[in-house]
Amino acid sequence: MRALRSLSLGLFVVLALVAAGCSDSKTETSPVIGEWNGKIEIPDHPLEVGVAFTADGKATIDIPTQAVVGKNLTDIRTGSADIAFAIPDFPGAPAFKGTYDRPSDSIAGDFTQSGQRVPLRLTRGRLASMARPQEPKPPWPYRSEEVSYRSGDLTIAGTLTEPESAGPHPAVVLVTGSGAQNRDEELLGHKPFLVLADTFTRAGYAVLRTDDRGVGGTGGDLSQSDYRQLADDIGAGIAFLHGRSEIDAARIGLLGHSEGGYLAPLYAARPNSGVAFVIMQAGPAVTGADVLLEQNRIIATAQGATPEQISEQLAYVSGLVDIVRTGDLAAAKKYATQHNDGLPPERKQSEAAIDELVSPYMAALINYDPAPALSALRIPVLAVYGTKDVQVPAAQSEGPARTLLAADPDATVHVFDGLNHLMQPAGSGLLTEYAAIGTTVDPQVLDFYTAWLTQRFAPRR
Repeated sequence: MRALRSLSLGLFVVLALVAAGCSDSKTETSPVIGEWNGKIEIPDHPLEVGVAFTADGKATIDIPTQAVVGKNLTDIRTGSADIAFAIPDFPGAPAFKGTYDRPSDSIAGDFTQSGQRVPLRLTRGRLASMARPQEPKPPWPYRSEEVSYRSGDLTIAGTLTEPESAGPHPAVVLVTGSGAQNRDEELLGHKPFLVLADTFTRAGYAVLRTDDRGVGGTGGDLSQSDYRQLADDIGAGIAFLHGRSEIDAARIGLLGHSEGGYLAPLYAARPNSGVAFVIMQAGPAVTGADVLLEQNRIIATAQGATPEQISEQLAYVSGLVDIVRTGDLAAAKKYATQHNDGLPPERKQSEAAIDELVSPYMAALINYDPAPALSALRIPVLAVYGTKDVQVPAAQSEGPARTLLAADPDATVHVFDGLNHLMQPAGSGLLTEYAAIGTTVDPQVLDFYTAWLTQRFAPRR
């Protein structure tokens, strides 16, 4: 679950991205065609970047710690004495100007953003991928199948992994967090759902993970979807599994991460849902509006905002939430746009980012109250949180989760010390750490999940 617009007080901290690009030159004979890498030399916090120039005059940039992958650049110039590009739709109009040095085969110049200037030197070669030791690689010791099925008028695409042993197998359906996610819930170089699917399948469980609406092979538009429709998508996945003879239809459960921790109980609480268990990984137990306000407060504080800046931010978010709750999204966009117009250049959002804030999908998140669904559950439920989570703070959701699940005869709420929103071992817990952490999901969490499942739904061996 993301902050509405956490304050970006540090230089070059950019979190909301919109793909766009154009070029103003052709570079068929340019010596800089190819891939380059280097570091934006921010004091105490250098940012590794990769830049690729193509022969048709285009260029892209990767900034792994900012979740930037293949971002199209603009204002591109590739003459030896005049290398330049700009990154569109980022606060502070970030841009680079430099020159190519043939003897050293390198590009050197200055990177500017919000009026600040730091050096950037690029050397030829692809930016090295960050180590992800938990990411599984084929060949798999289990079956993996690309699948698709219908949810109303939409096609949903995903991957079904199954143990090689004879079935029928208990199954886990993975439900992603907020925003348009692929089936691996891939972000900042991590693939948490790939790691979870691999862990569960090796332990004897079938796992279904799917692309969100509008992502990969799945149709539709997430921004125009509401929670009823997204819960229907979960139901379609369960119905698909019911049609597979190798799946034990009586032992299909859900694991929802973040916003998925809203949607999994929402579907499971439906009459005759057939859901056997629910695992909530950093799933909020308070309203979406409350989560957004608290995460903005915590993130702004952690980024060093002044009390006045925090008060200003929370007043803005609170005002936006109040308007969204009326159902008047046009008025909400006007409010957000007026606020944005009054911000300094380094803090302005793109129009696309504002549209996202006031979409029907975001309205569904803001308005959602998980209390009725959680209170209705009478199946095994596991809710886990991390003390370093700044997006769904444990201190905000742990108590309400215990209260709302109190009537469930088999409900467990567990808080892991030192883990962030992705269940990684963390320092500050801020999003800017995620990519730099090698661990994708702390092994103690994976062991906790499999032990909890095995006690209740042991696979046949």
